Amino acid sequence: MSKDLQNKVLFQQVVELLQNARQQVLRTVNSTMVYTYFEIGRIIVEEEQSGKDRAEYGKQILKGLSKQLTNEFGKGFSVDNLQNMRKLYLVYSISETVSSISKDTNQKYETVSSISKSQDRIELAKVTLNFRLTWSHYIFLINIDDQKERKFYEIEAIKYRWSLRELKRQYNSALYTRLALSRDKEGVLKLSEQGQIIEKPKDIIKDPYILEFLGLPELHQYSETELEAEIISKLEHFLLELGHGFTFVARQERITFDDKHFRIDLVFYNRILKCFVLIDLKIGELKHQDLGQMQMYVNYYDREMRLEDENKTIGIVLCQNKSDLVVEYTLPENNEQIFASKYKTVLPSKEDLIKLIS
Repeated sequence: MSKDLQNKVLFQQVVELLQNARQQVLRTVNSTMVYTYFEIGRIIVEEEQSGKDRAEYGKQILKGLSKQLTNEFGKGFSVDNLQNMRKLYLVYSISETVSSISKDTNQKYETVSSISKSQDRIELAKVTLNFRLTWSHYIFLINIDDQKERKFYEIEAIKYRWSLRELKRQYNSALYTRLALSRDKEGVLKLSEQGQIIEKPKDIIKDPYILEFLGLPELHQYSETELEAEIISKLEHFLLELGHGFTFVARQERITFDDKHFRIDLVFYNRILKCFVLIDLKIGELKHQDLGQMQMYVNYYDREMRLEDENKTIGIVLCQNKSDLVVEYTLPENNEQIFASKYKTVLPSKEDLIKLIS
């Protein structure tokens, strides 16, 4: 190895080491800050509980504390932010801490109150809690009332390193609800304890798919070709909406037999399920012929493209509207390969979303 090359390799190794160290420092500083805010919230709550008129006394505490901390430390200690710290403690101290403390040591919630030193409290919180996101993430999460839903989004944000913007987008598109609707009680519980676990084809299906990132007005007249072009131009966003493990393979994939040519709109591969996923885009109402055509595509891929160690191909027809009865009577009873889902090109209101998924 030449001296110049050796120096470059050495330099790259040192750079990588320093970058990893910086990231680790940032993660450590961030998590310590959130744990500290949790502890500040505890102090505020316990002080409030000692007052006679708790509501009025609580307001006085926050105003006075905010003024003093701002004078001492500068920004970050507004009344609103102190209220967020208080809420962080209230949300996580009971619902999360009790269930997170190790059963092996038989510790209970009272243990938290029995420790006198603040640093010891923070260390205990680090053991019993799992604050691995930014403070901004937790400000958003603590406003999700449903504990199972909140835990799901927290797990997914940690697992897939969602930015705050992506977390908000997934929440606003009702990802948890869309996934929960296709699961039984045990499946819903798993969502809140483990996040989205993909074990079978149905686990990757959403209904509806929310494609607001395409920028296509709901009443705008567009063709299937235009819809496909917009998806390709915003492929990264589309992959996020599809879910975990998807990689793009091809668009307008041509298949030929008996001198007849057919084109599959979009072809993906799911690394978790180890199978191809074919997507056809349809404008308007779903027809039984659309499902039959997808069945043909899936059969072709299974027989001509699938390798021995790969699982059966999945086909998804994305349409604006569909009849559940048409889907039910067109597909086999034990179907696990062909799916039909609606899509929306604008983010529905909460009321409209409830109607869509109910």
